[in-house]
Parts: sequence; structure tokens; C-alpha cells
Amino acid sequence: MRVPSFYRYAGALRLLGVFLVGCIVGGVVLHSLFVAKFEAMYNTVYGLEAKLGQYEADIAKLKQYKNQHTVIKSIQIRVLEESTRSARLDRMTETELVKRVKEDLSILLGRSIYDIDADANLVRKLLESKTYEDVSGKDYAIELKTVLLADNVLQVWMTVRVKAKPPA
Repeated sequence: MRVPSFYRYAGALRLLGVFLVGCIVGGVVLHSLFVAKFEAMYNTVYGLEAKLGQYEADIAKLKQYKNQHTVIKSIQIRVLEESTRSARLDRMTETELVKRVKEDLSILLGRSIYDIDADANLVRKLLESKTYEDVSGKDYAIELKTVLLADNVLQVWMTVRVKAKPPA
């Protein structure tokens, strides 16, 4: 019995190898596109869930204070754009920081809008140099820039910066 020579099949084997490498590279590219789309969709869903939770909480607070016309009914927090450029905040981190600041400021809900000056020192001491630890693996320091009370809504503008962890 004679073994056939592989010199005749060298071109076909080379073509088969190139085809298999092309299949693997194509699969990797397709998978990376799928992962990028999935991550974008996950970030969008996370942001929408946070907004939905916020809206539900606002509705509950508004129902609670609907007959009281001189109290703080809700809190809106905005992160200034120049801080997001320097700190490179993604949507999930920004949402988590807003949620934590809103929890800290929730002591003002239901307070009279005419007695806000009595609570100003409390809020200033509470958030003066507040550091929120372990938000997406980093520590962030916030600074309140502007606080405005209009139409029973306390609006807060803040800047965020990444705080370096001390060496261990």
C-alpha cells in the first residue's frame, strides 16, 4: 500500500488554514460588537431603572405633601458638565452619586421653605467635604456649587472630582 504524497494537497491545506483563521477572526469581531452593544444597552437600562425609581419616589413624596404648600416636596440634583469631563464619570457612576447625595439631603424633605436658613448650616456641615467611597471602585469628593429653592423643589448643582486613595 502506498501513502499518497502531500505535495499535491499543500495548496488545499493552506486554503483550509486561511479559511479557519478567517472564521476565528470573524467570530472574535462579531463577538466584540455584540459585547459593545450589550454593554451600551445595559448602561441605558441601568439609567432608565434609576430614573424610574426616582420618579416613583417623587410621586410618593408628592402624594405625601400634596396638601402642604410651603414645604420642600422634592430634590433635584444635577452634576455640572465641567466636573464630568475632568472626572470621566460614566452614567452608572453619576447615577449612583446622585442617589447617595439625594439620600443625604432627604432630611430636608417636608421641611418648611421659610425655615430653610436654619437647616443651611446643617447641610453645609453634612456635605462640606464629603467623600463618597467605593462608587464603581473609586472615591469621589463632591462640592455643592449652587442650591436653589423654587416651586417647592430644592435644586442642587454639584461638581464631582476623583479623590485619590491614601497609600496603604
